[in-house]
Amino acid sequence: MENEYILEMKSISKLFPGVKALDDVKLQVRPGTVHSLMGENGAGKSTLMKCLFGIYSIDQGEIILDGRKVQFSSPAEALENHVSMVHQELNQVLDQNVMENLWLGRYPIKGGLIDDKKMYEDTMKIFNDLDINVDPKAKVGTLPVSQKQMIEIGKAVSYNAKVIVMDEPTSSLTEKEVEHLFRIIRKLIEKNSSVIYISHKMEEILTISDDVTVMRDGKWIATQLASSLTIDNIIKMMVGREMTERYPQKDTQPSSEILMEVKNLSSASTKFSGINFELHRGEILGVAGLVGSKRTEVLETIFGINQKDEGQILVEGKEVRNRFPGESIKNGFAMLTEERRKDGIFSGLSVAFNLVIDNLDSYIKNGLLNNKLIKIDVDKMIQAFKIKTPSGSQRIGNLSGGNQQKVILGRWLLTHPTILLLDEPTRGIDVGAKYEIYQLINQLVAEGKGIIIVSSEMPELLGICDRILVMSNGHQSGIFDAKDVSQEQIMQASAKFI
Repeated sequence: MENEYILEMKSISKLFPGVKALDDVKLQVRPGTVHSLMGENGAGKSTLMKCLFGIYSIDQGEIILDGRKVQFSSPAEALENHVSMVHQELNQVLDQNVMENLWLGRYPIKGGLIDDKKMYEDTMKIFNDLDINVDPKAKVGTLPVSQKQMIEIGKAVSYNAKVIVMDEPTSSLTEKEVEHLFRIIRKLIEKNSSVIYISHKMEEILTISDDVTVMRDGKWIATQLASSLTIDNIIKMMVGREMTERYPQKDTQPSSEILMEVKNLSSASTKFSGINFELHRGEILGVAGLVGSKRTEVLETIFGINQKDEGQILVEGKEVRNRFPGESIKNGFAMLTEERRKDGIFSGLSVAFNLVIDNLDSYIKNGLLNNKLIKIDVDKMIQAFKIKTPSGSQRIGNLSGGNQQKVILGRWLLTHPTILLLDEPTRGIDVGAKYEIYQLINQLVAEGKGIIIVSSEMPELLGICDRILVMSNGHQSGIFDAKDVSQEQIMQASAKFI
């Protein structure tokens, strides 16, 4: 008789120093289904999956896979047993090619040498089956995040996985790419694989899921059929209260004073040109566009990560050069990058270190670090941002993705910037934490700061921005008042071939 569940996790508990991350959690996944796992950041979703995947050992409970009790001691053992995981933060060998990443540690061998021909054919077979259009010989470091994500899904399938965990798989994907991912997931389901899908995007969950499990504060709250749920039901279970508004009310309006002006900004190396806009004091300016439209590159050039070839950046009427990030910080700029694990955090070091590292000079007195002042600022940021951590000495790598994002935002605020450049600031963050970050953004513009936000989530841009600049193919295709523009108009401007 076939098992009712391909995977059962029963009474799972996991303790970290000062934190009970999981408390008597259960998960029951049916064969050939998409089972979504939802909850706020810090609810324990990723921790539960890391327990399944052998990254963490469980302190209590049992895991039953396809009718037999298992407890994997490593990810390699999980993979051998057909359990695969596509992580939120991609961990790939960037200077190797796609197929080398796919078959890492298990290359096909012929005559004592790596059989490149077979590796290419095996890769193409998986990619063709899944309708993945990525060159197996392309260097991974040259690919956009969306294609790197597809490689990881292909890799998961290469292990003949019965259970595939996808942790925030659409956080960097456009609408079109999400549709493609959903087609791939449906193909996996047709082959009787099961997908455990972690996402904060409610509409996606209701579109793709068969079953939904909600967690809160490390505990199981409910498991229900997706067809019986609404967005309001899910939010209430996740946060333990009604949330009538997705976006907080903005009490202030931008002033007429121009805080920053960008004139004819161009960069040949990153392939964009002719960017012109003004940022007013107290304004939130959104930047929309499809993947490849060069939204991120514009922000990085303003901040001095990339070099401009032409154009001017003026702050309060005075030209600034911003040749490198250190100079930009001195000029009152701060930038939150999209890929926080790669560019943003020192994962092996403490929350306190990650909060103060960009502002160390201000804590030095007579050649010594003033630890008392550091502690005051660290505690203030943990409290103001509601960062879930036992203390400032906790390793930031032990925090959930959303709490890591709050730490990075806190770090930048300690540099007292005038202009904040935020690239996907709520990527991979739950609905409650998003609301807190929106409130914080409103508070910052009320203090007279100017904020530029790149986001792939159209409702977010419309919900929090004053104006929206749209990019297409490295060019500016329009600036719209957020109150007067529709999603369709933004999509049309994004798809313009300029």
